[in-house]
Amino acid sequence: MTLLAFINELKKMETIGFQLPNGTFVPPYFHVTEVGKVTRDFVDCGGTMRSNSVVNFQLWSAEDYDHRLHPEKLISIIEMAQKALAIGDLPIEVEFQGQTIETYGIATHGSHFLLTAKATDCLAKDNCGIPTDKPKLSLSEMNKNACTPGSGCC
Repeated sequence: MTLLAFINELKKMETIGFQLPNGTFVPPYFHVTEVGKVTRDFVDCGGTMRSNSVVNFQLWSAEDYDHRLHPEKLISIIEMAQKALAIGDLPIEVEFQGQTIETYGIATHGSHFLLTAKATDCLAKDNCGIPTDKPKLSLSEMNKNACTPGSGCC
């Protein structure tokens, strides 16, 4: 989800909720301790220079049980960060303290947001020797006589 899409969803909400991938919710008295722009410059395993920028929200849950962050307040915090950091409509990553600092993607789910699991991937598969996936064929499409010893089909 990009920042502008997130703001548009916030404008429709009366309260803010974040659901973790395991189905539990971030406690409703969470704080947004950071809204930032994170840029990573790196070289992939194939030797290509790359750059990636995201908007980063850090959620923190304290023992402040009376605290409730309302959508209009979070929008004002985001607007301050947009001006101060020249943040455009970038994808959002969310950090939340689990066993360690966990980083999630974000999506909308009706009246709340889903924190979505992220995964790594090779960015240079064509350049670093990672074999490509074999095409998937249904058994009914295969020639029954084509599977012979040494053919690699079994």
